[in-house]
Amino acid sequence: MRITLAGSRHFGVMTLKMLREHGVEIARVVVADAGDRLAAATREAGIELTVQANPKVIEAAEIAPGTDLIVTAHSHARVSQAALAAAKLGGVGYHPSLLPRHRGIAAVEWTIKEGDPVAGGTIYHLAERMDAGAVAAQEWCFVKKGETARELWERALAPLGLKLLARVIDHAKAFGSLPSKPQDEQFATQAPKLQAKAARAAG
Repeated sequence: MRITLAGSRHFGVMTLKMLREHGVEIARVVVADAGDRLAAATREAGIELTVQANPKVIEAAEIAPGTDLIVTAHSHARVSQAALAAAKLGGVGYHPSLLPRHRGIAAVEWTIKEGDPVAGGTIYHLAERMDAGAVAAQEWCFVKKGETARELWERALAPLGLKLLARVIDHAKAFGSLPSKPQDEQFATQAPKLQAKAARAAG
């Protein structure tokens, strides 16, 4: 299994570590910022690094040749359709909500803002519409009373993302395909960025 990883920050580094321990080949890591901690970890590991020409979009030329699967981990760039077509199985990302609920950049914050008693994580197929691709894996967790977005992310949602990504990659290795269940649009809600004063989840 040959993977191109795109991401940033702490979750990107943790995903890189998980992949290295999981018996897959990391062909290339793609970052938006050459100074990001994922870029530093990639250089330290001796893995090929590419910095996006456009921080908002990942293009086909930035995907390693022969990639089986693109994995995104805390990447806010859109993966172009041409880039997805360059990978045998397309791409998957982790979203810290029970999609289709809380689509958007501030899913964890909206989980707290809405007073949701249950949260969760979703591995979804990267698609043209943000956070709207088919579900490959999903699992829920309780939200503690009084918990902040950062606390929920660090306690439950970040570890859950790593576990679910590993599960989906194991499936891809075993069967040469990805699980796929369409999202139910009638339950879709949006989670746009909140005001700067709002607490932000760690990444």
